[in-house]
Amino acid sequence: MNTQPTNFQARWLSPKGLLKVSVVVAIITIALKTLAWWLTSSVGLLSDAMESLVNLASAMFGLMMVTVAQTPADDDHPYGHHKAEYFSSGFEGILIMVAALGIVWMAIDRLLDPKPLETIGLGLVLSVVSSALNGWLAWVMMRVAKAQNSIALMADSKHLMADVWTASAVVVGLVLAVATHLIWLDSIVAIGVALVILKEGFALVWESSQGLMDEALDPKSRQIIQEVLDGFAHQDVIRFDHVVTRKSGQRCYVELHMHMPASWSLGRAAALRFNVEQALMSSMPGLRATIELLPSNMESNFATHAESEKH
Repeated sequence: MNTQPTNFQARWLSPKGLLKVSVVVAIITIALKTLAWWLTSSVGLLSDAMESLVNLASAMFGLMMVTVAQTPADDDHPYGHHKAEYFSSGFEGILIMVAALGIVWMAIDRLLDPKPLETIGLGLVLSVVSSALNGWLAWVMMRVAKAQNSIALMADSKHLMADVWTASAVVVGLVLAVATHLIWLDSIVAIGVALVILKEGFALVWESSQGLMDEALDPKSRQIIQEVLDGFAHQDVIRFDHVVTRKSGQRCYVELHMHMPASWSLGRAAALRFNVEQALMSSMPGLRATIELLPSNMESNFATHAESEKH
């Protein structure tokens, strides 16, 4: 059975390909939700349409940043351009927060000047169709984002999934407003949607800032690395210390010291280091390992200086 991805899968089931799809889906959902708002005069549906505008801007900027992130390393950027994805996630978070504030402003205005809801049935159908489209795309994007470790794609998938939940809340609010004849419920639901969106935007900005600050890998990833090292460690012969990890876009990095007997030949030490590096990189997709060789009774100047700085 052939398990190799086809040309279609390689092209479209990738961060760049799915962000292109996201742009198209955002345009379709904007049209559907704007029509739903125009038919119903619902500020809740208008808030939903505004978030779709954010989806479009986010997908376009994300596509640009993923393209930059895939640019090969050069003289000015010897470690590559992988952190460009964090700019995409942060930009998306800022847009989300701006959209949330706009929704609150419109909802308060509608509370002060209520207007009757019209043609609710067709408006709800259009909203549900657009949400189903977003939900399908979010599911696909999240799977690919996890497999390829793409923060830009993960941010867009989370935003789309939040859009699905907020759209569901809008639909529930409209149904309640019509059933109870309390038109102000539409505005209250819109404000609730805005608060959820605002929280999501802040979370994305925070996550991006931590990535730009070279945050360490998550505890599960660090545990995987430690288990690999434990498989090579031998008391009084081989030991590892000063293990440092960081994440940069789709890439993960680990740097460490490997201590061994000073009597070993360079060839023997290098062969063991090669095996450790291969084991580490095989344990985690996208991991890059850097190992410094040291005799058992010696510490590096950097390590000694780092210890002195702590005190």
